[in-house]
Amino acid sequence: MWDFIGTKLGDFITFTGFACGEWSNYIMMLVGIFFIWLAIKKDFEPLLLIPIGFGIILGNIPFKSIGLEVGIYEDNSVLNFFYSGVKDGWYPPLIFLGIGAMTDFTALLANPKLLLVGGAAQFGIFGAYIIALMLGFEPNQAAGIAIIGGADGPTAIFLSSKLSPNLMGAIAVCAYSYMALVPVIQPFFMRLLTTKKERVIKMKPARQVSQTEKIIFPIVGLLMTAMIIPSGLPLLGVLFFGNLLKESTKTTRLAKTAGSSLNDIVVILLGLTVGCSTQASEFLTADTIKIFILGAVAFAIATCSGVLFVKLMNIFLPQHKKLNPLIGNAGVSAVPMAARISQNMGLKYDKHNYLLMHAMGPNVAGVIGSAIAAGALLGFLG
Repeated sequence: MWDFIGTKLGDFITFTGFACGEWSNYIMMLVGIFFIWLAIKKDFEPLLLIPIGFGIILGNIPFKSIGLEVGIYEDNSVLNFFYSGVKDGWYPPLIFLGIGAMTDFTALLANPKLLLVGGAAQFGIFGAYIIALMLGFEPNQAAGIAIIGGADGPTAIFLSSKLSPNLMGAIAVCAYSYMALVPVIQPFFMRLLTTKKERVIKMKPARQVSQTEKIIFPIVGLLMTAMIIPSGLPLLGVLFFGNLLKESTKTTRLAKTAGSSLNDIVVILLGLTVGCSTQASEFLTADTIKIFILGAVAFAIATCSGVLFVKLMNIFLPQHKKLNPLIGNAGVSAVPMAARISQNMGLKYDKHNYLLMHAMGPNVAGVIGSAIAAGALLGFLG
């Protein structure tokens, strides 16, 4: 009996995380703790970084696979079941449904030319795509990496799940990391590319948008985008559907569910499983470092493209219709964080210059633009 107990006790010790752990596991755990610290201490996207950070810790608890089915990459495990929403790409459309149900497109409808600013910011995606190809990534992998430039985590997950599933964990963490770091990264480029005179430009109040326009927009928007880019339907379709639920005024309960309870559930599962997918053996590679560098480049290009495009538009606009270039950064898809940065930067140089509602125009256009870009890449490469 004592021999049996001694043998089993010895086996048990060899199965513990302390016995199975490698230095790489502990590095990733520290990364997860750092994410949680950023979320709590610095208030950087806590709804995303806390689930992802905890998931990184959870996914890097070392163990020996002895048929217990506990790891995220083990068939029939609970974590693997949750991860199917990431792997098979059905979490992102549910997130877009919630985004549509929460988003007010009034600022864009009031000033449609702001759609061009959101489109210009997508140059970050295609610029990063070219650089990724030059660094030796395959076309499909380059597309998954480049979409990080749209600062849209769900879109990055959706596209990488289709085109580059082997890089999806790194792409997803990179995309959400840069989304959270928008307040750190963007102000530098905004100051670099604008003058003091440009930063204090006051824009005219937006016109009133009728409820009829708000109802028509999701229908027309779907037809105008999906008829050109059918491959974007999983994202664009549910985005506009969610917005119609909101604006119709007849389905308020459905819109609230899509934008609150359902969205919260999906965000929890998405963040946790994305974090869990960063097991050290899969994540700590040379390609991951390249992806993080390319993600930063893509994000910088996107921010600069939006700001510079507003400056270009101002050359052709009359004095009383000029746009403040500080809203150009909001062309990325980080809603509404990028728009709040425009607001904060504007107030820094003029305490009476409120840019939030103006910045929301290119910000929501960026959501549409990133989905269109993803659909275009999927249609071209899929």
